[in-house]
Amino acid sequence: MPRRPTRRRRMLNPQPLTFSPFARSVAQIASIHVDRCQTHKSKDQKGSPLNSKDKGIWKHTLEGKNDLSESSEEEGSGGVVQADFVFFDPKPDDFHGVKILLQTYLDDAQWDLSGFVDLILAQTTVGTVVKIEGDDDNTPFSIVTALNLRRYKDHKCIKELKEFLLKVCLEKDVIKDLRLFMGEQANDVGLLVSQRVVNLPPQLLPPLYDALFDEVSWATEDEPTEELRNFFCFKCYLLVSKIYKLKHKNANQKNKRNLKRRSASDSGDEIVYIKPEDEIFHKLSLWSFSFPMQTQQVETQELKNYRLMGLVMAVEAAKIPTFRQELQSLIVET
Repeated sequence: MPRRPTRRRRMLNPQPLTFSPFARSVAQIASIHVDRCQTHKSKDQKGSPLNSKDKGIWKHTLEGKNDLSESSEEEGSGGVVQADFVFFDPKPDDFHGVKILLQTYLDDAQWDLSGFVDLILAQTTVGTVVKIEGDDDNTPFSIVTALNLRRYKDHKCIKELKEFLLKVCLEKDVIKDLRLFMGEQANDVGLLVSQRVVNLPPQLLPPLYDALFDEVSWATEDEPTEELRNFFCFKCYLLVSKIYKLKHKNANQKNKRNLKRRSASDSGDEIVYIKPEDEIFHKLSLWSFSFPMQTQQVETQELKNYRLMGLVMAVEAAKIPTFRQELQSLIVET
């Protein structure tokens, strides 16, 4: 019997989730823009009907006011949206949808994204794809997984990912740690990949990450060979994400090169986290660095003083229980 969560239903009200009112409003604007760009469906993206046998069912019902609705008809009817989100194991049919979600994972770099998606979908014991039950296009709304850097070190996409990160890391006190992570320590490092449409209901986040870290734990016991089991004995996770950061800083802030030491909570919204869990990861990170992105960002009045930045973080596996607890508390309190 697969060890999966039992069925649950919840009433959800989707809204951007960050720690300050200003950051929430900016994330709201950003989510509208990104959602329009990323959730278009490929004509070739036709999958088989959803089947609950693919993964233990964890269903969430979205039924509430749709804050992103622009239709007057929807506004008049209260903007009620109903959708059952279901968790599935990755499979080849998800290729096009997952590729769209990861389109800007490494900014505008030309790299083997298709090969990267193939790796993610081939690892079915650890990894989750979120879809809406009954969606004819079988569209993935989220992907989360963890890939062992040593296991896949000879793949072109992983080599190019390492080259990209080393190129954009300009922090002299961090690049040595980054090289170790992707070299000597690679067997102990999991590349934690988490991409989704930005306004996915935040109530999905705790069970989504719980599923990931539970699967990692199970894989250390259930994989058929010792070598495979060892590939999931992560000591650290490496994350690549995005934030909005103020373009102009006070003089006393310019000397603070380690982004890890600054957060929206203590620097007047210097950072806006697009994904709420990233603020927790960032706070718990062993080290981190940011880099300017070339991808076109949202052009709005609220974001005129902000720049889209890449954020790379290293988080010790020992911090994951704290992360899970804080993420759950964040969602409950919101």
